[in-house]
Amino acid sequence: MLDSIITSKTRLRLLVKFFVNTANRGHMRGLAEEFNESTNAIRKELNNLSEAGYLEKKAERNRVSYRANVKHPLFGNLQDIVHKYLGLDTIVTKVLDRMGDVRQVILTGDYAEGRDSGIINITIVGPELNTAYLSQLAPKVEELVKREVRFTLSDRKTDAGLVLYEKEEGIG
Repeated sequence: MLDSIITSKTRLRLLVKFFVNTANRGHMRGLAEEFNESTNAIRKELNNLSEAGYLEKKAERNRVSYRANVKHPLFGNLQDIVHKYLGLDTIVTKVLDRMGDVRQVILTGDYAEGRDSGIINITIVGPELNTAYLSQLAPKVEELVKREVRFTLSDRKTDAGLVLYEKEEGIG
């Protein structure tokens, strides 16, 4: 869907990298290695996204580091679009539907680090979660989001990864 609007695969991968998690940063050579792309292709797209104001540039020693510009007026919209592109909104909705007392839904692994590997790792935190529902849910979610989804269950809240949902304390 998004790849039909944004025809540059490099630009799309950069948007995923920087907008799936605002903590993600990168520099040209590192991104070129990570994406297995030429430095020229990465430079061109980083310049385009920076000039448009979507990315911030920061000189650090002898290299330039990039990250999402959270102050850009379209930041929230772009982050929502990236989450929808990856299917994260669908996953959270389905998980909360009938999983039980869900305290957190956390994106971990490659996507949390901004790498579009095709495998989405999700940790669901809560007491007495509905594992039978989860075994039925996984194939349905994979069909919807067109990516492999791996669920891990935990009974302890964590700070690792990107929190997609967190139940407010004192509710429920």
